[in-house]
Amino acid sequence: MSRFVEDIDRALKAGRLKSRFRPDDVRRACRGWADHTYGVFLPKHRRGNPGGYTVYFERHTDGTYSRV
Repeated sequence: MSRFVEDIDRALKAGRLKSRFRPDDVRRACRGWADHTYGVFLPKHRRGNPGGYTVYFERHTDGTYSRV
């Protein structure tokens, strides 16, 4: 599993992230990653991604994500 996903999981468990989050929420809760990571990683690894990448997230109609 990706270290970035592990950071997100830790932030969820610690309560630094709510169950539904946006890239900026992840940026505040999981500091230290390259700036573009926050905006690219979530959609790239969402359910139904066109590239067939490993699915870690569900994207909701309001633009938030949750961990699957």
